[in-house]
Amino acid sequence: MLGLMMDRPMLVSSLLTFAARYHGDTEIVTQTVEGPIHRYTYRDAESRSRRVAKLLGSLGIGLGDRIGTLAWNTHRHLELYYGVSGCGAVCHTVNPRLFEDQLVYIVNHAQDRIVFFDLSFAPLVAKLQPRCPGVEHWVALAATVPAETPFAKAYETLLEGVDDVYTWPEFDENTASSLCYTSGTTGNPKGVLYSHRSTVLHGYAFALPDAGNLSAKDTVLPVVPMFHANAWSLPYSVPLVGAKLVLPGPRLDGASLVKLFADEKVTLAAGVPTVWQMLLAELHATGAKLPHFKRTAIGGSACPPAMIRAFHDIGVDVVHAWGMTETSPVGTICTEKAKHTELSTEARLALKGKQGRPLFGVDLEILDDDGKPLPHDGVAFGNLVIKGYWVVDRYLGQEHTALRDGWFHTGDVATIDPDGYMQITDRSKDVIKSGGEWISSVDLENVAMGCPGVAMAAAIGIAHPKWDERPLLVVQRKPDATLTRDDVLGFLDGKIAKWWTPDDVVFVDAIPLTATGKMWKLKLRESFRDYRLPGA
Repeated sequence: MLGLMMDRPMLVSSLLTFAARYHGDTEIVTQTVEGPIHRYTYRDAESRSRRVAKLLGSLGIGLGDRIGTLAWNTHRHLELYYGVSGCGAVCHTVNPRLFEDQLVYIVNHAQDRIVFFDLSFAPLVAKLQPRCPGVEHWVALAATVPAETPFAKAYETLLEGVDDVYTWPEFDENTASSLCYTSGTTGNPKGVLYSHRSTVLHGYAFALPDAGNLSAKDTVLPVVPMFHANAWSLPYSVPLVGAKLVLPGPRLDGASLVKLFADEKVTLAAGVPTVWQMLLAELHATGAKLPHFKRTAIGGSACPPAMIRAFHDIGVDVVHAWGMTETSPVGTICTEKAKHTELSTEARLALKGKQGRPLFGVDLEILDDDGKPLPHDGVAFGNLVIKGYWVVDRYLGQEHTALRDGWFHTGDVATIDPDGYMQITDRSKDVIKSGGEWISSVDLENVAMGCPGVAMAAAIGIAHPKWDERPLLVVQRKPDATLTRDDVLGFLDGKIAKWWTPDDVVFVDAIPLTATGKMWKLKLRESFRDYRLPGA
C-alpha cells in the first residue's frame, strides 16, 4: 500500500526557483574575473539560469548531455550550475588545477559537448581545444572573446539572443545532475555522477543546524572552488535557505579575502586549511578585524589544532568536516552535543580536531584488514567505510560497483568514539609503518604545525633497514623564519611519543599541493625516494 501524498521529483532547479520566489531580493555578490564587483539577486540569477537552459536547447543539448565548465566561483558559474542541470543536462565541473593531460582525458571521457570557461583559463583552453575534438562549442564566460581563443563564443552575447520565457522541465529525480572527477593523483581521474535526488538531499542535510547551520540571516562565502565537489554543496544549500551568497572569483589571497569578508559582512565561509593560513596571516600582519565572521567549515585535509585555536582567538568557530568527491562530498561534520557545552575550553577545542559525526543519510564503519568491524571506542583505528543516500555506487563508464559488501572504502584510516565522532588518523597509503606499529602522519603534522616559524609540515615514511619505515618531517618555513632542525625536534619533544620523533627534519621552499589544495604526499615521497636517514 502506497502513501497518498504528492509525488514531486526532487530537482536541482527547484532550489533556485524557491530562492527566487521567497528570497528574490537577497543578494548574490561576485568578485568578478574582470575586476569589478557584480551584484544581483536570486530573482535575477533564476531568470538568467532559465536563459542558459533555453540557450542550451537552441544548441541541441538534451537530457543527459554533458556540459563542461572551467570556471571560478562567480555568478555566471552559478547560472551554469542551475541552467545546465535544470534543463536535464549534466553540469560537469572541471578542475583547472589538474595537469593538461588529465584535463584532456576528463573532457574526452565525459564526452562534453560544450565547455564554458573563464577568461583566466583562455591560455589553457587554447591548448585543450585541438585535443578535445568532441567539444562542439567553447564559450568564454565574458562579454567578449579572448584573443587566445578566436574559436570561442562570448557567453553574454549568446544570452542576449534568448529570453527567459522557459519552464523548468520535470523528469525522474534519479536523473544525473552533475559530474565531478576525482583528483587523479594516481591513475586516471574517475567520474562521480551525482543525481538530482542525491544533490537535493545532500543540500538539505548540509543546511541542518548540526551541520552547516545555515539560515536566511547568513552571508555565506564559499572559498572552496565550485569545481571541487560541488563547493561542498553551498551553491545548493545557500539558495535552499535564502542566505546571501558571496562569490570570491579568482582572488583567493589573504588581502582580497579579508576585504571581501569585511565589505560584505560575511558570517560563514568554507575552505581548505591552506587558504585559511593566508587569511590568518593577513589578519595578523595588518591587525584587520572581521567582527561579522562567526564560523568556518574546514575540510579537504585535517585542520591543524593551531589553526582551530587561532580562529577561536578571533571569535570564529571552526566546524571541521570530512568527505570526498565520492560522497557529494560531506560525510561528517564536527558539531557539539549538549553535554559538550560543559567541557573546558581546551577539551572543546580538542573535540573540534575530530572530523565529526555523520549527517543523517550516511553511515560509517571502521574495519580491520580482514573486513571485520572494530569497536567505536575512540582508540581502535581501522579502514573507514561509508554508505548513504549521496555516496557513489560506481564510477562513470564502469560496469562494476565500487562497493564491497555495500560499503564504499574511503582509503582513510580512522577511529570512531562512543558518541559517533570520527577522526582521521591517516590515509591508508600515507600511514608510516615503523617496527610493526603505525605512526599517524596527520597527528605528527598537526603537532609540528604548532611550532613557531612553521608554515606547513608534512610527514612521510622513509625506508629504514631495521624499522621498515621511519618518519621524515618536511617543513616549509614562514617568511623570514630562521628555523632549524633542532628547533623543530625540540618543540616536538614531550608532545608526541618518543618513538614517533622524526629521524630527520628537512626544509623546502614550498610543499607541493594537489589540485584540491592538499599536501601532495605522493610527490614528496618521489622527491625523497633516495633520501638516506641519519644512522640508517
